[in-house]
Amino acid sequence: QLQASGGGLVQAGGSLRLSCAASGLTFSRYTIGWFRQAPGLEREFVAGINWGGATTYYADSAKGRFAISRDNAKNTAYLHMNSLKPEDTAVYYCAASTNRKVGSAFRLATGYGYWGQGTKVTVSS
Repeated sequence: QLQASGGGLVQAGGSLRLSCAASGLTFSRYTIGWFRQAPGLEREFVAGINWGGATTYYADSAKGRFAISRDNAKNTAYLHMNSLKPEDTAVYYCAASTNRKVGSAFRLATGYGYWGQGTKVTVSS
């Protein structure tokens, strides 16, 4: 199971750190992805990180502002979000995959077999 948390209401320009806590799986052997879905829009990829954390991948909208990390000892992945914009408002989901990913493969939601319940982020202008 995956449990996403850390969402909330923040002003534009602010920061949040989302957490994705895993249980019941060997966390260190899962690729983790963060996705988001804004009202009326399709779910979109935000960031991904491979097993050991050495390989990360970001959507263009996240580059330079967001950072994904993981602590395998704590079975937790993080999404550090800085310089938040109103367009970042969405429900954020973490997902896990047993496959190592390279490049654009991180983006495919169908490549993740496990999903958390989502945490809502609202950025006010």
